[in-house]
Amino acid sequence: MGAVVGTLTMQTKQRRPSRDKADDDLEMTMVCHRPEGLDQLEALTNFNKRELQVLYRGFKNECPSGVVNEETFKQIYSQFFPHGDASTYAHYLFNAFDTAQSGSIKFEDFVTALSTLLRGSITEKLQWTFNLYDINRDGYINKEEMTDIVRAIYDMMGKYTYPVLKNDAPKQHVDAFFQKMDKNRDGVVTLDEFILSCQEDENIMRSLQLFENVI
Repeated sequence: MGAVVGTLTMQTKQRRPSRDKADDDLEMTMVCHRPEGLDQLEALTNFNKRELQVLYRGFKNECPSGVVNEETFKQIYSQFFPHGDASTYAHYLFNAFDTAQSGSIKFEDFVTALSTLLRGSITEKLQWTFNLYDINRDGYINKEEMTDIVRAIYDMMGKYTYPVLKNDAPKQHVDAFFQKMDKNRDGVVTLDEFILSCQEDENIMRSLQLFENVI
């Protein structure tokens, strides 16, 4: 969860001098893709108008066209992991943001997901994370999907990961994950099993609350 939220919020924290609402609404129309109005986005998310304005400027600075394709997303995300290869994890993360499977992320997609990760309920955060791990979107996490995610995280952290990881480390982590999460031992983890297991883990609960006031 920390890897998801921390890197996505660092680009949003550069504030400019405040301007009036008319200027901000006008700016939000001057891109190739026009996002929803501030009032609509405020109703759909847990951000206020000022926060949405800050987020939008950061988004537009990186993506002047108003949309992000996967290649651009990977380039932006990889900047935070210079010692590793973040491309595979960024691919999975991009797909989690691209809920419509359109091949691009609009500002509405970005800010809705960020609202869930930063200000959503525990259940909403866990459901979003489950969807990230459920690569084929069939409603279950299987061992192959979890292995792909774990390997992508290791690749992203790179050769400077400490302690040095053994070759069988991904398998060990996946086995531990299923030992904890797969309550009925049927070889897959459902959303209900995932949420219940996470709620029983104090460390996971603390990590979910860590970024609530980042913006």
